Amino acid sequence: MYLSTEQFTLSRPYPAIPHYAVETLLEKGSGELNEDVLLQADDLFGVFDGATSLDKRRFAGGLTGGLLAARIAARTFQEEHGGLAHLAGMANHRIRHRLLGENVTITERHRLWSTSLAVIRLAEDRFEFCQTGDALILLLQDDGGYRLVTPASDIDRDTLHLWKNTPVTPATTIHDLLADQIHRVRLQMNVRYGVLNGEPEAVNFLRHGYHELAGVSDILLFTDGLFPPKEHPLEGDDWHCLIDFYRAGGLQAVRNHIRQLQQEDPTCRKFPRFKQHDDIAAVAIRLHSSPQSAIAFS
Repeated sequence: MYLSTEQFTLSRPYPAIPHYAVETLLEKGSGELNEDVLLQADDLFGVFDGATSLDKRRFAGGLTGGLLAARIAARTFQEEHGGLAHLAGMANHRIRHRLLGENVTITERHRLWSTSLAVIRLAEDRFEFCQTGDALILLLQDDGGYRLVTPASDIDRDTLHLWKNTPVTPATTIHDLLADQIHRVRLQMNVRYGVLNGEPEAVNFLRHGYHELAGVSDILLFTDGLFPPKEHPLEGDDWHCLIDFYRAGGLQAVRNHIRQLQQEDPTCRKFPRFKQHDDIAAVAIRLHSSPQSAIAFS
C-alpha cells in the first residue's frame, strides 16, 4: 500500500506472470480532491469513482464523502475474500455503516455518498468481473474489434443535453442553472441506475459474470474521466476514438487527447460536462496471447 502524491491509491505487487503487462493512470481533475481510487492487488484490478453528496459536507481531514466511499470500496476488495459480487455487497454495507457513523440522514438520498466501480480478477484463461455505475470495462479483441463487458449507463445525458441547449450568460455554471435537474437525477440512484451508496437496493444493479480471455488482446478499466468528450450528449460514446489513441500510445495518449479537447473548451459548452477536467482512474492490461471469447452473466 502506498500514498500517491495526488490521492490515496491501494497497491500490492502483482505476480510476474508472463501473460500480461499492466499500465495504470490516476489523475486529479479540476476539483480540489481526486475522488477516484485505483486498485492493484495481485490478480485483482479495479477503478472506483466516488461521488459526493449534494450537500457537499466534508469529513475528518477535509475529505469528501465521495472519496470516502471509493476508498471504503477499494479497501474491501483488497482486504476481503470471496466472489466479486459478494465483495461489492460487503463494500456497500460498509459504506452504509460509515454513513451512519457520520450521522448522515440516510433516508434523504441526496445526502448519500456513493461510488461507481469496475473490478476484475484475472485467472489463467478467463476473468471475473463486477461493475456498477459509470465505471466501465472495455475489451479490445485480436481481430481488431471491441466490446463493452457491461453497457454504459449514461447517467447524466439529459442534464448535459439541457446544459448544451440552454442559453446562458458567461458567468453561469451548470450547477447554478440546473440544480433542480441534478437533484432529480441524484434521487434516481438505485432506482434508474446503480451505485454503491449504502442502500440495500444497490446490489440489484450489480453486473457480475465471467469472460473468457480467448480472443482478447487488452482489457481496459476506466472511470468517466477517460470517456471521450462528445458535442451532443444524446449521441453514443465514440469508443473507436479512445481505442485508436490507446493503440497509438497507451492510456497516456488517450488522456492527452481528452485533456486537450477540454482545455480548448473552458466553459464546458462545446463538450458539455460538469467541470473542465474530471478525475481519471484507469487500468490497461495487455495480454500477450489469446485464441475466441464467450461471456456469462450471473
